[in-house]
Amino acid sequence: MEEGASVFGVHTFKLVNAKGEAHFVKFHWKPRLGLQSTIWDEALKLQAADNDYQRRDLFEAIDAGDFPQWDLGIQIFDEAFANAQPYDVLDATKLIPEEDVPVRLIGTLTLNRNVDNFFAETEQVAFLPSNIPPGIDFSNDPLLQGRLFSYLDTQNSRLGTTNFHQIPVNAPRCPFGNFQRDGKMQTMVPKGRANYEPNSLAAHGEEGGPRESQDTGFVTVNAATGPDESGDKLRIRSETFADHYSQARLFYRSQTASEQAHIASSVVFELSKVELLDQVPGRMVANLRNVDEDLARRVADGLGIDLPKKAPAARAPIDMPPSDALSIHKNMQATLEGRKVGVLIADGSDAGELAAVVAAVKKAKGKAVIVAPKLGGAKLSDGKQQKADGQLAGSPSQIFDAVAIILSKEGCAVLVNEAAAVEFVMNAYGHLKAIGASAAAQPLLDKAGVMPDAGVTALDGAFVKAAALRYYDREPSLRILA
Repeated sequence: MEEGASVFGVHTFKLVNAKGEAHFVKFHWKPRLGLQSTIWDEALKLQAADNDYQRRDLFEAIDAGDFPQWDLGIQIFDEAFANAQPYDVLDATKLIPEEDVPVRLIGTLTLNRNVDNFFAETEQVAFLPSNIPPGIDFSNDPLLQGRLFSYLDTQNSRLGTTNFHQIPVNAPRCPFGNFQRDGKMQTMVPKGRANYEPNSLAAHGEEGGPRESQDTGFVTVNAATGPDESGDKLRIRSETFADHYSQARLFYRSQTASEQAHIASSVVFELSKVELLDQVPGRMVANLRNVDEDLARRVADGLGIDLPKKAPAARAPIDMPPSDALSIHKNMQATLEGRKVGVLIADGSDAGELAAVVAAVKKAKGKAVIVAPKLGGAKLSDGKQQKADGQLAGSPSQIFDAVAIILSKEGCAVLVNEAAAVEFVMNAYGHLKAIGASAAAQPLLDKAGVMPDAGVTALDGAFVKAAALRYYDREPSLRILA
């Protein structure tokens, strides 16, 4: 789900106070519900099952009043701290460990309304890093400096006009002025013959363009906290950018054992698609030896090649303390809030069990989605027809965070011969999700290869508690990772 994404800007900006003093800043968005991710096989099947899954989940959550929230955080540091680091803070490929500069939470973003028109309000959005409020300025991050031009140029081309800022979704909420005038698709009516200042026509009372404001207009802050910058301005990469491996090492060593196995396996997969096995993949593994010897050995073994000689490094990498903030698994929350539980039923399913599961999921702030062989639903044990939210063939377990299997003996006897039902359970188990099942559903679990573990429960209070987690300890028995 989208609410499980943590994001941060790769660029370093500046915060400028009322005295004109500047400090470096990096911006972060932290999800209120913690981090969450899919594994590779799950992501592949999810794309085939519903390639709008993430967008749909976000839209449905907002429509239901379960407004997703992210906290805005900042890392603030000064020139002295920046100069003391073994990396260049202006290198967009580097991060500042949160253990060194904690993220200070300063606000919350709540998505409380869906767009009325997707094209007008989403497809026409024009993001520019140059759009900054007073108090924020740009650093000398070279990639940021390039984007200050390239994003503007891109939006001119993408939206067909230099006046894209007049499109409602891009227009400011408060009046602003610049020296821009006319151009294609101009929706405003500028007055006067001069759109610049100073001009001699203004002295004769003629209305003209906007005037520069020394108080509220943008003024670039001096370097650091006051002194002018000096030195040559060159189009070359700084030598301080030459450490290409230390932070890659930091990232890898900050992961759990399961995450490291997935990283190694993903590198093996990608390199397996490269031709010239004795050249390109080998060179990549030679680079990986500068990151972590264990990672390099795992990738070489996964490719079936000899471990090559370590590639020379432009700057010798250093060991940095692991950072828990870089791990997804270490930042997950045991919660069902905002998540979906797929509940598989068929004719004869116990009405009491179904009602209890739906109520328990709702109490945990999750959403129970009822799945049946037919969209019309199934006739429950009390004789009442229960409408389904999704048809089994079109609602695979990939789109749920956990599943409950509520079947009668007769209903299970039918579904045990239905491939979609077997795959529903098999994929939930293989994707490390919790499975709650009625006793009569055991033959279906057996056929799907489900083995008992902490994530396989009965339909009691233990299921909702289990459904809040993923079971990575299950994975070694399911697939071979690098």
